[in-house]
Amino acid sequence: MTSPTRVAFQLQVRPELLDEYVARHTPVWPEMLAEIAASGRRNYSLFLGEGGRLIGYYETDDDAAAQAYLAASEVAGRWEAEMARFFVDLDGRPDQAATPLTEVFNLETQLAAAESTES
Repeated sequence: MTSPTRVAFQLQVRPELLDEYVARHTPVWPEMLAEIAASGRRNYSLFLGEGGRLIGYYETDDDAAAQAYLAASEVAGRWEAEMARFFVDLDGRPDQAATPLTEVFNLETQLAAAESTES
């Protein structure tokens, strides 16, 4: 079995819109949740840090296919159009223009590597 692709990204929420941003995610539209799941993204979380720094994380088997699915989704297009105003210095849809983060450590990967060298 292959490991899923882990994707983390960063966005900056406008500080004056933080409360509204949180409220818009409590809950997310049911049809948008269904589209995220249908795209192949899972274990999806958003974390809000100091000053509006937003970190997102999800897993998928094919990130390019998940991105393409959501880019073509009418529901995702409506959601992202409504969400765009919440972000600072964003060029394009939030789901397509977020700054990707580079993974530098994963516990399971390193434990598996250590176990294979011990064998």
